[in-house]
Amino acid sequence: MSTQYYVAQSLDGYIAEADGNLDWLTGYPSEGGGPSGATDGEYDRFFAQVGVIAMGSATYEWILDKVDSWPYEGTPCWVFTSRELAVPDGADVRFARGAVAPVLDEMRAVAGERNVWVVGGGDLASQFVGEGVLDELILTVVPVVLGDGLPTFAQRHADNPLRLTATRPFKNGMTELRYEFVR
Repeated sequence: MSTQYYVAQSLDGYIAEADGNLDWLTGYPSEGGGPSGATDGEYDRFFAQVGVIAMGSATYEWILDKVDSWPYEGTPCWVFTSRELAVPDGADVRFARGAVAPVLDEMRAVAGERNVWVVGGGDLASQFVGEGVLDELILTVVPVVLGDGLPTFAQRHADNPLRLTATRPFKNGMTELRYEFVR
């Protein structure tokens, strides 16, 4: 089991425009990819190994606002927030406050042998890195330059080295980079 941040970003390191807009990603040709824009069925293979999802409140609210139905039905999801938020029909959503490491123990127990997917955003991913509990970064780089936006990580993590474990180019120009955190 691994705790993974699986995310798509622009060439210049942004996961969304400053206002949260993802048109640059959702409109990019993906040749059979999933909602993150990965191609060749990679998203489906990735998601088949996910037992639990973690996301920040901004990502959760974006999904509630922009997506017609809950896309992760059947997969428990922890939303890290200090506010009370609605839960869509059919969703197994649990709310968490504070540090991620104590909650991760419960998430891993629920995930069993499957992985924990940190959906995002950059703030939550930075908390996982900062607490030393993120195992892997799976980054799909989209050949688009946004110039500004929401960064892949919200904080500097120069003291958390990564080791490249795999690269995979896709026919549509995207490239998947897999890194593991060196501890």
